[in-house]
Amino acid sequence: MKLARYSVDGRTTIGVVQDDQVIDIDRLDPAAPKTIRELLALGVAGRERIAHALRDRPAGRPLAAVRLLAPIPDAQKYLAIGMNYHDHAEEARSSGVKVPEHQLWFNKQVSCINGPYDAIYKPRVSEKLDYEAELGVVIGTTAKHVSERDALDVVQGYICVNDVSARDMQFGDGQWTRGKSPDTFCPVGPRLVPRDEIEDPQALAIRCIVNGETLQDSSTSQMIFSVAEIIAYVTRVITLEPGDLIATGTPAGVGVFRDPQVLLQDGDEVSVEIEGLGTLTNPVEKER
Repeated sequence: MKLARYSVDGRTTIGVVQDDQVIDIDRLDPAAPKTIRELLALGVAGRERIAHALRDRPAGRPLAAVRLLAPIPDAQKYLAIGMNYHDHAEEARSSGVKVPEHQLWFNKQVSCINGPYDAIYKPRVSEKLDYEAELGVVIGTTAKHVSERDALDVVQGYICVNDVSARDMQFGDGQWTRGKSPDTFCPVGPRLVPRDEIEDPQALAIRCIVNGETLQDSSTSQMIFSVAEIIAYVTRVITLEPGDLIATGTPAGVGVFRDPQVLLQDGDEVSVEIEGLGTLTNPVEKER
């Protein structure tokens, strides 16, 4: 099931997307949870109940009639890996940045999760706002000590992510949490695409467009560590739970490593496109 969270008729709900229609989850099962994270926590049985109700082909509403929101704004964990694309590592190395020899993990606060079309606010204390197109992985089941062979089995689905970064804070602090976690710094969506609709997460085109100009244009085949390797590595020490979000790194073309630098400003528009997953498009505004 392709799941979405959206606002319509003055309320926020979740539903199943089919073609250009979305079907409210409470029409399929009045007893169903009201959030995608809670729905995932029910496991296979809960999702099969929804899938069974879909067989009756209930009427939906046009996707164009709703406003899509961040699918899982209440994730318990938001983990991310840095320097995970060969082309990005090379541009960083060329700019004098030391590239790690092992997986480099950091945390983004879940309060930074933002909608697929909502504004990214440029903090008053930052002058170096940057974009990062990334493949997002949403966990579907509790996972610990998962083998690389079995790692994709714990994935519920994939989404587009923009790992917005305040480079002056990120590099100035000596660690990345503050520079990666300001409010609105993680647009995600537009919908959660189930893993069985993505034949190979390591073969997806990924792009970032700023004001109509393509600044990142790569493929997830450029990842140094695959999605499976990432999950196997992190579950050695951290238990992943339904609804947890992992951002898998960004390809070459980020603004801070360009010459001259291309940094986001008030009035800009930034889009992230990933093959099979859709597009995020967010305006940039000064912090209110």
